[in-house]
Amino acid sequence: MTTTIHNIINSIKTGRVRISEHARDEAKEDSFTVNDIFVSVYNGEIIENYPKDKPYPSCLICGFSSKRIYVHSVWAYNQDKHKAVLITVYKPDPDRWINFKTRKTL
Repeated sequence: MTTTIHNIINSIKTGRVRISEHARDEAKEDSFTVNDIFVSVYNGEIIENYPKDKPYPSCLICGFSSKRIYVHSVWAYNQDKHKAVLITVYKPDPDRWINFKTRKTL
């Protein structure tokens, strides 16, 4: 199953979200609030899908915060429980991304 942005957004809107400790640490390091991350999902798009991830399929979402800062967030989605898990979040490095959406080949 492929995760859709609508799955993640619906989970956020219904409060069916878990934020990993790693994601909390990374958000703090990049000065992102939970609201910054959620806003970036609402206006974002899935730029990579990882359907074989375990225990749940996941995806990389690129969007921007209310401060107009690009945000990358990796989300897993439990289809059975309709619950999203924020795995990690970070400011994309422009040296590694084209328009923050396509990985540069090294």
